[in-house]
Amino acid sequence: MSKLRDKIKALIFTAGIMLFILAAVLGALSVGYLSDMLPADEYQDRGVHTFVPYEVYPVSVKNTGASGRDRRMNPTKTVYKVYYFDGSGEGYQWSREVLSREQGQVIIDAVEIVERRVLSIPSDGTYITVEPWESAESYTAGLKRKYVVVLGASGVYLFFYMIAMGIWYYRRM
Repeated sequence: MSKLRDKIKALIFTAGIMLFILAAVLGALSVGYLSDMLPADEYQDRGVHTFVPYEVYPVSVKNTGASGRDRRMNPTKTVYKVYYFDGSGEGYQWSREVLSREQGQVIIDAVEIVERRVLSIPSDGTYITVEPWESAESYTAGLKRKYVVVLGASGVYLFFYMIAMGIWYYRRM
């Protein structure tokens, strides 16, 4: 019985350290993303545009789903993206991932029109597209909320982990 108990303790300790590292990394990433985030007044609303699908292409992306040897042997994977162009002719483009080339071709054949709001970033000369009901303010508020929640959850875990480790260390003395 004591061997099982020792194994469970070791497993909990190892999982706690792994979660500690994960929380620290996520917290650091959240701080970085929050500091790099553009304020809402940096975006210019270009209105809602209608996007029409025109092609599905395979695209190589980093293979984040594999681990260990699988990731080393297959560092990239192929995903399919349906590309859309702005129907008004202003040159905006948008893309989204689909599960297969066939699914993308069905979208193209059905001419599934999508409406997206275009927010330009004059300082970079670039733009992003968001859902039609979103504004620059709601978009940045949503990003900020997401990063703050991750940062808060990471901070709470790190705080309680440090307290637990302090208690454990104090009891061992």
